[in-house]
Amino acid sequence: MSVAAAFKSLKSSAVLSWKPTGNLQKTVTNCIERTGRGLHSGDISTVRILPAVARAGRYFIFRSNIIRASIDNVVRDTPLCTALSRDGYSVRTVEHLLSALEACGVDNCRIEIDGSSNCDRSVEVPIFDGSAREWMEAINQSGLRVATDNAIPYSKVCITYGIDYPQQLLLQAPAIGCQWFSSSLLDESIYSNSIAPSRTFCIYEEVEHMRSLGLIKGGSAETAIVCSMSRGWVNPPLRYDNEPCRHKALDLIGDISLLAQEGNQGLLVAHIVAYKGGHSLHAEFVRRLVGNDVSQELTA
Repeated sequence: MSVAAAFKSLKSSAVLSWKPTGNLQKTVTNCIERTGRGLHSGDISTVRILPAVARAGRYFIFRSNIIRASIDNVVRDTPLCTALSRDGYSVRTVEHLLSALEACGVDNCRIEIDGSSNCDRSVEVPIFDGSAREWMEAINQSGLRVATDNAIPYSKVCITYGIDYPQQLLLQAPAIGCQWFSSSLLDESIYSNSIAPSRTFCIYEEVEHMRSLGLIKGGSAETAIVCSMSRGWVNPPLRYDNEPCRHKALDLIGDISLLAQEGNQGLLVAHIVAYKGGHSLHAEFVRRLVGNDVSQELTA
């Protein structure tokens, strides 16, 4: 069997899988800096490995140019080393460093590299003793931490919600305006004190139209907070300055509870961020979670 045929057979089989491991992505805890001589060029270079956010991957910075550690950037037919190149700039002999990063679990990092000459468009990673030991020991000394992007993945349940009524042409309600609410749902007291008391709301000028559609027949100033587009709040006071936004978070929790199966809790251990959403968007988000493999990026 030829190499091409063997690869085609493997590719079409269930042997190869690119599904995630389920582990949180990691990055280095502290900056790592090492200086040494390149094997082929003989030039001195300095490498700094810095923390990076989740999904950034591993990438080199050389003379302000970003060169990602990707097969797309590998220079073909480079003798006795692996080189990466982009836009005319290249980093050579990257294999030992990348081997250590991969094996030690550094999923994301920024690798700054400087050569001894300010004119060269190519630089080489130091060779040290010809192994990956120097890099491995440096990574272990730094230690690893979870790489985050301030949203997902997140180690606890958190909800952030935003609304912006002046930007919605049919419902310009300056009294509501742009609001944000964010909370970590660590226990029942946070929900009971910060979210549960938030009442549903509506725009006064829309009431008759909604009733003509057979909606809110049981609604009144006792069952909702009502905002006029021109006169502001009809039945103050509000329980919170951002009560409408808090109620949106309340709705979101209820809608996401539909994700629960077999007695499990529906809320995700994640930071869920919603902006100008509603029940339809919430439901579509849950459908995407149920219907798609969890490795796929959600765009709802």
